[in-house]
Amino acid sequence: MEDKRFALLIDSDNVSAEYVQKILDELTKYGIVTIKRIYGDWTKSNSNKWKNVLLCNSIQPMQQFAYTNGKNATDSFMIIDAMDILYSNNVEGFCLVTSDSDFTRLASRLREAGKNVIGMGETKTPDAFVSACDRFIYLNNISGNEQDEKEKKHVRSISQIEDAIVEILDENEDAGKSVTNIGEVGSRLLKKFPDFDVRNYGFSKLSTFCESLKSIKLFKNNNNILLANATRSDVDMEQYIYDLIRSKGGVMDLSMLANDLKTQIPDFSIKKYGFSQFKQFIKSFPHLTLEVDKKNNTNKVKIDK
Repeated sequence: MEDKRFALLIDSDNVSAEYVQKILDELTKYGIVTIKRIYGDWTKSNSNKWKNVLLCNSIQPMQQFAYTNGKNATDSFMIIDAMDILYSNNVEGFCLVTSDSDFTRLASRLREAGKNVIGMGETKTPDAFVSACDRFIYLNNISGNEQDEKEKKHVRSISQIEDAIVEILDENEDAGKSVTNIGEVGSRLLKKFPDFDVRNYGFSKLSTFCESLKSIKLFKNNNNILLANATRSDVDMEQYIYDLIRSKGGVMDLSMLANDLKTQIPDFSIKKYGFSQFKQFIKSFPHLTLEVDKKNNTNKVKIDK
């Protein structure tokens, strides 16, 4: 599958030159940047700091004089240029780098045309523009700069994200799926919150973020990471297994454990938890270890101290 082609359009009035390389690095996650343009009045004295950045990254500066004081002609030029690129049909997506709400309608129009729209800007970016994008990325997350207290207040609370994840898991469980792949959760979160990013909360991976939430239970099945609502039956099952092994002195034969579960819980099935092998199901629990009893050629399940 070929990478998506993106047009990178930067509003120089709202972005610092220090972010440019980080922006380009971030976009490699989504596709290939085939058009790179930045808009501004390059006759102004403060434009000199952009020169080396633009040359090194092959970004085309688009000149727009300010016709009237207090009016931003740059915005209009960038919007018109974006529409010209749209009608050329040479890209599958756009990255609009700005913190200006004036581009809200542009983002919506590009999405209406079937294009993927990634927005990038500072935490002061109005919610209207954030919501108009498929994906919105705060520049402090890609720059490595820590958020100050004012920026943190702008980010959605962890409890709001946790509630959204639980809602997704509950919907799937009601539909007969006891566990949900973490990829589906991430995809649905972005559809609901375009600016969702685990980096907002000090994490680098969605899995570690979810693992920190009390309402979420995380299972690892080979290379798959599965999530379940921690308040539902999966936690009861986990506690039941621990209690069962403890009743045997903290160590139990794997096959005996499987038989006991089937005997005492008639509707028990590892498929309900997204597993095809009982051994993998047991390995998914954080405090259980499998050991091989070479003498009896059996597997033992042991609770970690």
